[in-house]
Amino acid sequence: MDFRWHAAGMDEVPDDDRWLSPAEAARVAGMRYPKRRSEFRLGRWTAKATLAAVLDAPIGRDGLAGIEIRAAPTGAPEPYRKGAPAPVSLSMTDRADWAVCLVGPPGVDVGCDLELVEPRSDAFVADFLTEAEQRAVVDAGRSRDVMANLVWSAKESALKVLRTGLRRDTISVEVTVTDQPAEGAEGWRRLEVRDRQTGAVFPGWWQRFDAFLLTTATSGPAPPPVALLSEDRLRRAQPSHRWMAAQEQLRAR
Repeated sequence: MDFRWHAAGMDEVPDDDRWLSPAEAARVAGMRYPKRRSEFRLGRWTAKATLAAVLDAPIGRDGLAGIEIRAAPTGAPEPYRKGAPAPVSLSMTDRADWAVCLVGPPGVDVGCDLELVEPRSDAFVADFLTEAEQRAVVDAGRSRDVMANLVWSAKESALKVLRTGLRRDTISVEVTVTDQPAEGAEGWRRLEVRDRQTGAVFPGWWQRFDAFLLTTATSGPAPPPVALLSEDRLRRAQPSHRWMAAQEQLRAR
């Protein structure tokens, strides 16, 4: 099985919940805040569409309801199909009304993160990046914001491989970004993240898609992930925050 990724936007998510499993639908119904509900539904829709494609499962809404993303004790997502663990590794991420799901073969832990290219303060860089990473941000010059967000995103991807997420100090992992392109995979460039506690190294890839940056990391060597559909979907994506309107309506009640 190849490493595959898929991006989906909020426009694609159905208004109804028939494509959710009963447990997922119950969880959505219990969410008070529009932002959390919106992100949950977008992430599940993207992950289910990805899994349906790689598992050759029915893509109709009833078929997607048979695919479920459960939370492991660590909080990491675990894919199930018809109540049994699906034979894939999986990572999910969302940002600004867009989500990405990355899948790989079982036995290789994967992590992915989607970020906007946006300003990051000097305080952010000093608080969350190692000294070497801070120097890389400074050396980037006019590309400072790209580098700051890229390093941050790669950290998040690696912490997902470690199945800790941001419960672990971001300084405990260190990112090295290169401009070395991938052979036969236009746009992808190499990175690696080193666990400063154990010395373990997680190889990864990164690519900029106009307003967005996407990073991946894996527990072992892996080729650049292949898009299920055209990569231009994410390149043309427009960041938005539609949950804000729903939040304002909730406050006005």
